[in-house]
Amino acid sequence: MCLVIIGWQQHREYPLILAGNRDEFHARPTQEAHWWPDQADIVGGRDLQAAGTWLALRRNGRFATVTNFRDAEPPSAKLRSRGHLVSDFLKSADSPLDYLSRIDGAAYGGFNLLVGEGDTLAWLSNRSGPPRVLAPGIYGLSNALLDSPWHKVLRSKAALRQLIEEDRVNASALMRLLGDRDKAPASEIADEHLSFATAHAISAPFIVLPDYGTRSSSVVLGEVSGAWHFQERTFDATGKASGDATFTLAPARQE
Repeated sequence: MCLVIIGWQQHREYPLILAGNRDEFHARPTQEAHWWPDQADIVGGRDLQAAGTWLALRRNGRFATVTNFRDAEPPSAKLRSRGHLVSDFLKSADSPLDYLSRIDGAAYGGFNLLVGEGDTLAWLSNRSGPPRVLAPGIYGLSNALLDSPWHKVLRSKAALRQLIEEDRVNASALMRLLGDRDKAPASEIADEHLSFATAHAISAPFIVLPDYGTRSSSVVLGEVSGAWHFQERTFDATGKASGDATFTLAPARQE
């Protein structure tokens, strides 16, 4: 993922509200959200190049999502795929904090990882300090640290806060939030590693570029009953919707 907005224990019906965009090169092979044949109780998309995932849920109520961290560190083929941080959490029995505490951050490129189960949501970045259990609130992640004041993060958090305050939280409203193509003012664009046109384009919550952009938008709603609703919408290189998939998970049974 490259944008994740979360409302954590902020709504009477949905203790978890998650809305996220996955931005990626259009040429990177991807499988849309589905029940995994090799892990029948896990649902999510899959990166067919490195076999990881950016967002997935398990029937027992565990979920995780990851974003890359944009910094000056050059990529290395020796580093592990960050997408496995998500799937490894879902397959494990560790508590969120225990799982994050045993990750070798040096083995991966820069990342932000959010993992949750039950009434615990925790975050780790290998560009920051130790893992942190998150208090109830509204949080935003992109390709910097949690709640960094990027245009897309601030704009999307404000939109989610308004939906919660007006009690208008639903999958359709959250998909509209994720479809926001408003870019940051030109005066705020300063990126020495990218052209102005590219840096300006990726400042929007929803990105449209010829070679890179928002490949999918995902909405997760966790109910007080323990039921989950997960919707994924995919997009082509022009930013036009190309598919929708919806999954409902019944309240988790104790394992």
